[in-house]
Amino acid sequence: MIRKIIQIDEEKCNGCGACAEACHEGAIGMVNGKAKLLRDDYCDGLGDCLPTCPTGAISFVEREAAAYDEKAVQENIRKKQEQSHTSAAPHAGCPGSQMQRIQRSQESARSNPVSAESQLGQWPCQIKLVPINAPYFDGAKLLIAADCSAYAYARMHDEFMRGKITIIGCPKLDSVDYSEKLTQIIQNNNIQSVTIVRMEVPCCGGLEMAAKKALQSSGKFIPWQVVNISIDGKILE
Repeated sequence: MIRKIIQIDEEKCNGCGACAEACHEGAIGMVNGKAKLLRDDYCDGLGDCLPTCPTGAISFVEREAAAYDEKAVQENIRKKQEQSHTSAAPHAGCPGSQMQRIQRSQESARSNPVSAESQLGQWPCQIKLVPINAPYFDGAKLLIAADCSAYAYARMHDEFMRGKITIIGCPKLDSVDYSEKLTQIIQNNNIQSVTIVRMEVPCCGGLEMAAKKALQSSGKFIPWQVVNISIDGKILE
């Protein structure tokens, strides 16, 4: 039958998993870090997932698709509930939300105490809060960093924040496109360089994508680099 059903643009998808969490029917899942419509007959065509997508990757189309099967959906929900009672259910949302326990050596931490000084050069530091024409942007080396990066990478202050103006954000939690504001910051100020520090999880790709789009839209030729941090706190090549 021809009916209304969702369509996911994988190029726009940043892997945040918000749509999979919003889809109560279980029609959407995460496959290789991207949202995917798993079964046509699980999609009711109401679009609860659309407003949760921060990048506009989900839209409606009319195409040949199996009819919505409420009975199959309810059976799938029942099986998942049974599984959650008997064992830990597999993680179906954003890989960045998947639980992991990272083992650290407490002995090495105690034997090498370090006195560190903050290298944060301005306030506020959230992308959503910084004024576009703040005086500290003039002549600044700009660091655009994921919220989690300072917690994951132990030497964040010394290696990346020192001598830079640091602005931070999380495209999954803020659910906004940072590119417009970042473009205005770069266009309206004498930015010397841009460093993007992101986490390895797919949803952090939204921050990198926004920064790159801003650099391109600004019309300026500014040195830039991207640094990828692993969940266990290492710089990935």
